[in-house]
Amino acid sequence: VQLRESGGGLVQPGGSLTLSCTASGLIFSDTYLKWHRQAPGKALEYVASITGDGTRTFYADSVKGRYTIARDNAKNTLYLHMNALKSEDTALYYCTEQGGARGPGTQVTVSS
Repeated sequence: VQLRESGGGLVQPGGSLTLSCTASGLIFSDTYLKWHRQAPGKALEYVASITGDGTRTFYADSVKGRYTIARDNAKNTLYLHMNALKSEDTALYYCTEQGGARGPGTQVTVSS
């Protein structure tokens, strides 16, 4: 299984960013996927998850109402749409699959 995140960058507080994660080596449409993040000096934190068919989504309280997880099974791609970003959202963001594999991550920095 290979996962690769992209789309990170520097954004001002209140801004938006969309992360993408492409996957290979798995049956994408059958795979429950998650986003996690890890800020410097902190533990890995669950962010959001989505069922294989995309009909059910789940969020950590810290991002609920600001983030949207989505997927395009035809493109083997997972997304994380992030709005109203805060400085505390700064972290390395990872996509992970149900077996535990994860990508190298993409850095999101929220700063003015």
